Order: sequence, then C-alpha cells, then structure tokens
Amino acid sequence: VQLQASGGGLVQAGASLRLSCAASGRTFRGYRVGWFRQAPGKEREFVAAINKNFGITTYADSVKGRFTISIDDAKNTVYLQMNSLKPEDTAVYYCARGPLYSGSYDSARNYDYWGQGTQVTVSS
Repeated sequence: VQLQASGGGLVQAGASLRLSCAASGRTFRGYRVGWFRQAPGKEREFVAAINKNFGITTYADSVKGRFTISIDDAKNTVYLQMNSLKPEDTAVYYCARGPLYSGSYDSARNYDYWGQGTQVTVSS
C-alpha cells in the first residue's frame, strides 16, 4: 500500500486548503484513515480520523469546527478540508491507514501505513 498526500501550500491566515490522500495498491475500504501533523520541534499530533464502516469521524479539539475529513471510495482518496486556517496549523501533514479495530484513533501507533507528508504553511 502506498499513500500519497498532496494539497499543501502557503496561505494566509483565514484561508482554506484541501489536502488529499490517495491510496494505491489497496483501497481505504475496511480501514480507518487518519491525518496527523508535525510542526518543527514538536511531536506528531493527531488531527482527524475517519472510519466509514462504523460511521465515525473524530477530530482534535484544536481543529474541530474548522477541519472536515471525508472519503471518496470511488477515487480511493481521503480529504481533509481545512478552513479558517491559523498560523498554528503550520506543519507537515501526514495521512495514515490503520485497521478498523485498533484502539484509539488519536494514537499514531494504531496506524500502520503512512504517506510522505505535505507541507502546510499559514502566514499571519
């Protein structure tokens, strides 16, 4: 399985971006998919996750109400729509896939395939 994250860029505060995570080799069907991010000098942190089989979407408190995760099965792609971006959202964003039944969604250890990351930079 290969995950390809894209859609990052440099934007001003208040702008929107949509990140994409495309899977090759296997589909996302039957798996959980998450987005994590890592800012310089900080640990990787959970952003959002989706488990379509169970109708679950979950978000970090810091992005709730601003970010939306969704999945397009036909395109084998997971999206992260990011609105009202803030400078503190600046980070490399990674998508990851994990088993349906694998514990908490916000733990990176519960995902076994990772994309290469896409840089998001938000200027003030």
